[in-house]
Amino acid sequence: MKLSVLLTKGYRLLSLAAIVDVFETANRFLESEGKAAFFDLHMVGKDKESSLPDSFQEYAYFEFSDPELQSDAMIIPAFANREMEKNISNNLMFLPFLQQKYQEGTLLASLCTGSFLLAASGLLNGKNATTHLEATDKFEAAFPEVNLLPHAIITESENIYTGGGATSSFHLKLYLIQKFCGRELAVRVAKNFAVDLDRNNQLYFDQFKPHLSEDDALVRTVQTLINERYFDIKNVEEVLEEVPSSRRNIIRRFKQATGITPIRYLQKTKIEAAKTLLETTDKDIPDVMISSGYNDMKNFRNLFKSLTGLTPSRYRDKYGMRLS
Repeated sequence: MKLSVLLTKGYRLLSLAAIVDVFETANRFLESEGKAAFFDLHMVGKDKESSLPDSFQEYAYFEFSDPELQSDAMIIPAFANREMEKNISNNLMFLPFLQQKYQEGTLLASLCTGSFLLAASGLLNGKNATTHLEATDKFEAAFPEVNLLPHAIITESENIYTGGGATSSFHLKLYLIQKFCGRELAVRVAKNFAVDLDRNNQLYFDQFKPHLSEDDALVRTVQTLINERYFDIKNVEEVLEEVPSSRRNIIRRFKQATGITPIRYLQKTKIEAAKTLLETTDKDIPDVMISSGYNDMKNFRNLFKSLTGLTPSRYRDKYGMRLS
């Protein structure tokens, strides 16, 4: 398989290194069994000459417009920063290229925030996708025609694959190894990298630590009220009534600035407080519920699970304090 790695402007070097390491390990294991290496790795970029570090110079490099470039599959690594509008703007030249490769039958895959470039190409419209949890709000706001699944570790739709954030992206690489080389090799590679294959949800990795809006004082006021009084606020209307503007205007500006509605912001703030209590204290679940601003256990449990993928007790089992 001719496996291309797209060297976008601003790609994360660690993401590139992980791609190379995983697929080269698969090749090494195959060769140790007397079989031929399966993945023919090469790099693709916008410049005529490669600017890769010395440790990657052994891999063939192609300018993306090179007619001799052949790709059975192409992987887009994560971006090094979270300035997604800038990242897309800096890589506009690749959008027609990705569309062309897809039309030619090339398998396309993105890791972590690399999904933003795939979405910008329009190839994800009407398809499932996932990305890094901290980027989901931006993704949903920017690409409403894509069916984003924030919980998903991997998505697959019509020869396009997306992988979740950080270590979740290992699962997509392993899935591709399994798809083309079999389950046995994928398990062997997973064990080599100490990856648990039973992960089917990435929501519990989310950390809701929003920045206060710098450009909109009205939005910043709403955020501050929620941040400081979430445990006393029964519903978001209590907050909106204190802000000198119409409800419609507040909601519009709030979503524009943060990517989510004030109601969602309040819910996430309360659940983040509950998560912290479960991680750092031995309070029982009802006390955690009350301390985070809820008084209905069923509602609390349902919302907690919808935002984390786990019940409060299972979340504590995973992240709670331990004496040994």
